[in-house]
Amino acid sequence: MLQYCYQACIPEIKEKIVDMAVNGCGVWDTARLLKICKASVIKALKSKEDCLVQVNPNIKTMEFNEGSEVSFKPICDEAEIDEQWSFVGNKSNQRWLWYAIDHVTGTILAYVFGKRKNEVFKKLKALLEPFGIQHFYTDDWGGL
Repeated sequence: MLQYCYQACIPEIKEKIVDMAVNGCGVWDTARLLKICKASVIKALKSKEDCLVQVNPNIKTMEFNEGSEVSFKPICDEAEIDEQWSFVGNKSNQRWLWYAIDHVTGTILAYVFGKRKNEVFKKLKALLEPFGIQHFYTDDWGGL
């Protein structure tokens, strides 16, 4: 069996890093819980950026056979919006992960990376348009 000298090199740890980020753990929390350095957490998240999708594909797309009858109903009519941040180099170089979840099921609907600005929220809101969501709940952030 292959023995790793450093935890961050283990493939399962890299998967846990992404899972923890998507479920709201910050970079520092993830590093502490997995006993790896925060630079490894950031590197793992950056390396996965290309293969991550911004809108949950299980919700956005469905396969249908020809002649199927289809009726659409909203999965949810409201979304919980949250953001988490870390920094690169120094605290003035902040990086924010914004994400929207269905509060009832805990399903992640969409996410976007950016600054803590209205423009980034608008990008996330645009990703949620196909769901028909009209109500957004935040942690008292007044920028909406």
